[in-house]
Amino acid sequence: MPEYAEFEPYVEDHRPVPVTPFERLLAAFLDDLWLAYPVMASQVGDHRFDHRWPDLSGTGRLARIAMLRRRRTQFVEIRDITLTADEVVDREILLETIDGLLFDEEVLRQDTWDPLWYVELIGTGFFALLGREYAPWHHRGTAFAVRLEHLPEVVAASKENLLGLPDRPVSRLHAETALAQFGGIAELIDEALRLAEYHKFDEDAFRVPRRMAAVIDGARASLDDLEHYIGADVMRRAKGDGRLGEPLFAQKLGHALGSPMSPAEVLARAERMVRPVRDEMYRLARSLWPACIPDEPPPADDDVETRDLVVRRVLDAVAAEHRQPSELLEHCRREVARIERFVRRNQMIGLPHEPLEITWTPTFMRAYGGAFLDPPGPLEKGQRSLFWITPPADDWPPERIASYLREDNDRMLRLLCIHEAVPGHYLQGAWANRCPSLVRSVFPSGTFVEGWAVYITQWMMDVGYGRRDPALLLTHWKFYLRAVINAILDVRVHTAELAEDEALRLMMQVGFQEEQEARAKWLRARLTATQLSTYFVGSEELWDLEVDVRRHAATAAGATQDAVPVQRIVGGMGTTPGFDERRHLEAVISHGAPGVRWIRRLVLDAPRGSGVDVAHATVGAVDHGGAPPAWPGPSGTGSPAAAAEPR
Repeated sequence: MPEYAEFEPYVEDHRPVPVTPFERLLAAFLDDLWLAYPVMASQVGDHRFDHRWPDLSGTGRLARIAMLRRRRTQFVEIRDITLTADEVVDREILLETIDGLLFDEEVLRQDTWDPLWYVELIGTGFFALLGREYAPWHHRGTAFAVRLEHLPEVVAASKENLLGLPDRPVSRLHAETALAQFGGIAELIDEALRLAEYHKFDEDAFRVPRRMAAVIDGARASLDDLEHYIGADVMRRAKGDGRLGEPLFAQKLGHALGSPMSPAEVLARAERMVRPVRDEMYRLARSLWPACIPDEPPPADDDVETRDLVVRRVLDAVAAEHRQPSELLEHCRREVARIERFVRRNQMIGLPHEPLEITWTPTFMRAYGGAFLDPPGPLEKGQRSLFWITPPADDWPPERIASYLREDNDRMLRLLCIHEAVPGHYLQGAWANRCPSLVRSVFPSGTFVEGWAVYITQWMMDVGYGRRDPALLLTHWKFYLRAVINAILDVRVHTAELAEDEALRLMMQVGFQEEQEARAKWLRARLTATQLSTYFVGSEELWDLEVDVRRHAATAAGATQDAVPVQRIVGGMGTTPGFDERRHLEAVISHGAPGVRWIRRLVLDAPRGSGVDVAHATVGAVDHGGAPPAWPGPSGTGSPAAAAEPR
């Protein structure tokens, strides 16, 4: 392990004091975990190791594997009689998390074939110290300086590691994308230097500029070295394209979903959903035609080509109403405020009070396009969530910018604000942080987090948001169809060698997406694996859970299960005897962010279970919210900004 100079950490520990045997074992495990994955620790909000990088050498990897296996055995062996009902669930979540980390370290091995992995690690390690004022500058600036000092060790390890595996050569696509992101790391370093100069007269921070000055040249030289190495040596022998193949994808999917659902099952379920969604879009588009295209009668035919024409023409009219790039941030700020008023007026769910800032995506994260919700760590209190929007690039031709703006038109931005902010990721994260279980706050399920954002958007439509704007409902179904197609794309790219022209046809013709959106998603589908499946699978699991809760409620109220309306597509179930809509939503998000199967167990066991008493959950109760962490953690939690991946 690299030798680090003595560092006085900023300590404001928000973790509960361990009392039970399980809690003490958990605390010891987290100490080991944060030391082994210090960038993860910074993202979560444990700032004792803000100055460190993970040991990326072969010795460091073996040490992490040994630690994970040792701790896994301890959690397996702890006596069940000592565990509370909540701790039984938390132990299973921990075992899933450890298994995901071991899969990454022993099987997936992105460090050997994915140059972008290093750019994201470095970018996240620096951004975690700058993005929020969680501590005085002298702590954050000193930690930044020490990470700068040790950056050459990260670069040296990356050059030793990026050799590929016998069955998995270095990915050329990931190398090309990594090269395009290096400027974002330089921007973070420049921002740190600016802050150091700004704070140079602070009583505790006057040494930071000198410390940075002593290491900045070496750090910049090491970054240049890594960029040159990837651009020359790595690119020369990079033959892979990042596709995992069916066996490896199936393994990773199991960790991502937290379920035994196979790629074939995901694909089949998603493909079954395409037709009913498209039929609903046609029905809505046909009714909207006179208002959107008043000078032309709708086509009389009703074949597939005509249906597609009707939907496309109406969507084209809707897409014409869009902001300019400079207006996107302010438009979304106004829209989030409007959504919050709607949620509050309808007493739909308790709103959080933590700050939310809507801003541009940092350059080092723009390869994935779209929008993100970058939350504060669950161990931090009162820190802001960052709703990132990726702007069109300055060097894009006019037609590409136009395609971008047509996809993210005024109505799509309204849905985007629901998904990323309220009552989507931002709100869900605040509720997750309120959960007394540290495990469920610190180790979120990407499938639950993304599934919630899709699921709750349908809820907003069902309770009447935008009721006077049928074009919003049409756009909503296009947005939902995008989630369905995400899953199809994910599976077929990594298991069936889906070709670019076929992928674009799927997104643009079947899904009615603009070309810019489709090409950005084609890139993202190859850069990532399994994350694109989480939106559809998670939302489907949450609808399945709601149906079962409604059946239980109907039975308890003396009604038959026939009182639960059948979903025509998803949602739209109206009222059910004994079913309280707000209570159900708050029950689902009061248990942190574990996989839906654990939410199912906790919710259906209530009130017998020991989870949060949601009967007393109110708007004012969410005073200490946060959000699931964004960190390059185990499969199933995703890459940086995992809890807030781009839609």
